[in-house]
Amino acid sequence: MLNEETYKQLIDLKLYAIAGSFKEYLEQTEKDELTFEERLGIMVDREWTERQERKLKYRLSRSRLRETACVEDINYRHPRGLDRSVMQRLVTCQWVKRHENVILTGKTGLGKTWLACALAHKACREGHTTLYVRVPRMLQNLYVAHADGTYHKAMDRLAKPEVLILDDFGLSVLGDLERRDLLEVIEERQNRRSTIMTSQMKIKHWHEVIGDPTIADAIMDRLVSSSHRIEMNGKSMRKRKME
Repeated sequence: MLNEETYKQLIDLKLYAIAGSFKEYLEQTEKDELTFEERLGIMVDREWTERQERKLKYRLSRSRLRETACVEDINYRHPRGLDRSVMQRLVTCQWVKRHENVILTGKTGLGKTWLACALAHKACREGHTTLYVRVPRMLQNLYVAHADGTYHKAMDRLAKPEVLILDDFGLSVLGDLERRDLLEVIEERQNRRSTIMTSQMKIKHWHEVIGDPTIADAIMDRLVSSSHRIEMNGKSMRKRKME
């Protein structure tokens, strides 16, 4: 039958949502009074919505976000110096479009990683690609990549996401190769992509962690100069939950 052939053609064209809507319409015992334009509009809207949901699911799966977080759940009640107006500006994702950075600093337990993932999640919802990595693991992987010939491939993977989370920077003083690799990552992304950096150390102490003054100046100039800085303080949110 013609209707069955049309349904199969929609499937072949990978218009799965439209095909589903069409099949549901055919199976209705009582037809509604929608016009052709109204019916087509509903089918196309369903197809568009489902495709957007699949794309979002794919972007989130590729992001490997450590925390399941969204900006709507940000806790502003806990006293940790979080400025609501600053966060509301970041939630618009204009900083991503302008290739700006976000730096979250503060003691452990204040939710830096969670906030970084929430901002990345919002960026995914706005259609941007994101990736989460811990700085110690990233530098370890790059060390291995130098040895096995995959360095350029590893760098490309870090350069491409529109938002890259570099979590846990500054846990230990960097070696020469580590600071050079970090500079390479930052250099590749400058004015092209956005980076979220989290650290337990205040920015004024980053020179000590990076080690080499020249490389430290280069990293700071490229990363910090075009960044939104959020310095948190107060008691650990984890300890409060345990009390």
